[in-house]
Amino acid sequence: MKELLETIVSELVENKDAVEVVVDEPNAEGIVVYHLHVAPDDMGRVIGKQGRIAKAIRVVMRAGASRVDQKIMVEID
Repeated sequence: MKELLETIVSELVENKDAVEVVVDEPNAEGIVVYHLHVAPDDMGRVIGKQGRIAKAIRVVMRAGASRVDQKIMVEID
């Protein structure tokens, strides 16, 4: 799942080297949190107008996680 998130985001940003994903251990509800870090200049590209791109990334990630019976959450830091 981490590779999927890195692949999606690296195609959106200009500074591909600054893309970093940190994965937390599952919490009490079994949800795995993925923390996405990008360069400050690329933050707008990842979030998009009114958060549409960020929502789309989260939807794709949740769909991929459901295929492997996981619950995930993506946070853009």
